[in-house]
Amino acid sequence: IIVGTVSSEYAFPSLACQIQKGLSISSMPAFDVAAACSGFVYAVQVADAQMRAGDFKRVLVVGADALSTMVDWCDRRTSVLFGDGAGACVMVTEAGNRGVLSSLLRSAGEHWNLLSVRATGTRSTIDSEVRRCADDAIQMKGPELFKIAVKRMEEISRLVAERAGVKLEEIDLFVPHQANMRIISAVAERLGMPPEKVFTNIDRYGNTSAASVPIALDEALEQGRIHDGNIVMLNACGGGLTWGANLIRW
Repeated sequence: IIVGTVSSEYAFPSLACQIQKGLSISSMPAFDVAAACSGFVYAVQVADAQMRAGDFKRVLVVGADALSTMVDWCDRRTSVLFGDGAGACVMVTEAGNRGVLSSLLRSAGEHWNLLSVRATGTRSTIDSEVRRCADDAIQMKGPELFKIAVKRMEEISRLVAERAGVKLEEIDLFVPHQANMRIISAVAERLGMPPEKVFTNIDRYGNTSAASVPIALDEALEQGRIHDGNIVMLNACGGGLTWGANLIRW
């Protein structure tokens, strides 16, 4: 069980171990991946690598975050952007050419201060929002983050497609992290992705961090936007800075 999250209720045990307990299963490894909004994309790559190494045949991959527990509600620059959510998938080893075709992960620690949370603060009491110190809430430098996110998400998407031997025009659906509609539109435009190939749901949920990609993927399936054999690109950029992409044949 691999969980992408930065908002677990406990410093330890991991949220993955808590999910394991809730599912009443044991023995197999369960751990979290802390890559902020890139958490699910990171977790998919980690799961795929371990499956290809022959360690596991089935992996539960989860993206879950509750960033409303980390915002300063007096700061309209950040508080209106974030939402809470969770999504999951089961990755299974099987013969054939389906599954993850290519993945890449990147990070740039020198830009850590563009999007950060020093501490999660008080979260469990009824007056936690009032008591939360602004210094312990999400700190974001939006304009600087926008420029880097657009550039890096475009680059990583091109590299992943190139590694898989897939042309960008062959991609059937682009499922990006739902951080900002301007970022999504800018990345799609740079990649030459027409609007009908780009899935968005940020207007309904806001930025749910590591949960945004699996939630969007699930809704794309429910809406009939993904069919057997389709090539789907997932990508994300988050605090760290971290970014990454997965190219999948459904």
